[in-house]
Amino acid sequence: MEITLKEITKIFQAKDKSETVAVNKLDITIPSGKLIGLLGPSGCGKSTTLYMIAGLLTPNEGRIYFGDEDVTDMAPEDRGIGLVFQNYALYPHMTVRQNIMFPLENIKVPKQEALQRAQEMADLVGIGELMNRKPKQLSGGQQQRVAIARALVKKPRVLLLDEPLSNLDARLRLATREEIKRIQRETGITTIFVTHDQEEAMSISDEIVLMDLGVKQQVGEPQDVYDDPYNLFVAKFLGTPPINMIPGEIKNNQVFVKGAKIGGKVAKNQDVVVGIRPEGFNIDPKGSLELEVYMVETIGRDTTLIIKNFEDEEKSYRVIVDARHRIQPGDKVKFNIDEDKFYVFNQETGERL
Repeated sequence: MEITLKEITKIFQAKDKSETVAVNKLDITIPSGKLIGLLGPSGCGKSTTLYMIAGLLTPNEGRIYFGDEDVTDMAPEDRGIGLVFQNYALYPHMTVRQNIMFPLENIKVPKQEALQRAQEMADLVGIGELMNRKPKQLSGGQQQRVAIARALVKKPRVLLLDEPLSNLDARLRLATREEIKRIQRETGITTIFVTHDQEEAMSISDEIVLMDLGVKQQVGEPQDVYDDPYNLFVAKFLGTPPINMIPGEIKNNQVFVKGAKIGGKVAKNQDVVVGIRPEGFNIDPKGSLELEVYMVETIGRDTTLIIKNFEDEEKSYRVIVDARHRIQPGDKVKFNIDEDKFYVFNQETGERL
């Protein structure tokens, strides 16, 4: 089921009549059968967008389409959506089986068919042997799977997940996100997954929609967005460790950082912000950029070099190099910069030059 949002805007009005634009003219198409990550910091409008797709919120402007069908004014129960909330919203007095069957009872599915479908969904998400337990007898990851099974049992056209892993510990988050991807692939259902965790979104999404302040910043396959950020916000939001943002300048179509030429860029002479990915530094005895190492973190395969910020010693830069380089704090190391791993941004607008 392809989903299209056309110029969607949502404005919330406070008691004092002040207005907050939560989503501003959002225009995206979500391909059928794909898992799409809605990604961005808190307050960026991603959950508001999900709730408008679900029908729990009505846009002030714009239209929402499931395929060719305009569902903007349609009730949530008529849209064919399955929704999984952050807190799972399971009924504590019901068994796992009863929780999964509950949506089917509401639409008067015969009991035998409901039992069969509930068992199929429980088996799909890996909790088929837990049907007689109550939610309090389950781990957080198991409760999450019950919520997903309950959302899928109605055979929805679209599955919507709102921060579904935020209540799990780190180990369970990793295992459960892999399960969500498996379930999505096995069912082929169009799935929209809201998260503020960029690693989570990039690891399982076919495409990500990156938002900030209610505005779409960039859409694409996760690696493409990482490799080709449109602006400063996108470059800073994606990547662990984060990209290094360094004051620089363009002179005669060359980019300089700390007086060292690191590459070319056809643009007018100006002061700029240069973003360099941590993995974009290549150790080279003839390199033009010399940096003094403040601290070294060795993590098996890679070594992270901590470099003091040139202007503000409270901050630092991170450089990732191969662990075979035995570098000590205080060493001065020369680098050249990978042309594909640095980006130049306008100081005022943040747009990429």
